[in-house]
Amino acid sequence: MERERFDGGDIAHLIRGSGRDMNWQRLLERFGPHWRLLLAHLVMFGFIYPNERDIIPGWVLDELTGRLKAETAEPPPPERICQGTLVSRAQYLVDIEQWGYVDARLAGDYMEQADIDLWTDAIATEQPTPATRPVYRSE
Repeated sequence: MERERFDGGDIAHLIRGSGRDMNWQRLLERFGPHWRLLLAHLVMFGFIYPNERDIIPGWVLDELTGRLKAETAEPPPPERICQGTLVSRAQYLVDIEQWGYVDARLAGDYMEQADIDLWTDAIATEQPTPATRPVYRSE
C-alpha cells in the first residue's frame, strides 16, 4: 500500500469475480487479528460496486461489524503501536522514527530489526514504477 501502488482495485476485482465462490469462513480465519483490513476492503467493495454488494455474505459483514462494535466498547490498548508498517514499509516510518510509536513488525514478531533495516534502506534505492493513466472514452 505504497503511494505509487495500491492493490485495493485488484482486491475489489477478485471479490467481484470470485466472491460468490469464496470460502468466507476461511478468509475470516486467515485475517485473524487483522480483521479490520478485511472489513476495510469489504466496505470499499460495497462503495465501488453498490449493486453487487450482495456478493459479500451478510453474515460476514455482521461478524466484522460486530467485532468492531465490541472493540470500540473496550478501552484502547495501552501501548502506542503503529500497525501501518504492516501495510506500508515507507508511509508510517515517521510514526516510528519521530512520533514514538512501536513498530508492529517488531511487536508482533513479524520481522527482526535487521530485516526491517534492510527493507527500509531499500526504499531509497528503488524507483517507483510510473503509474499508467487510463485513457477514457471522452478524451
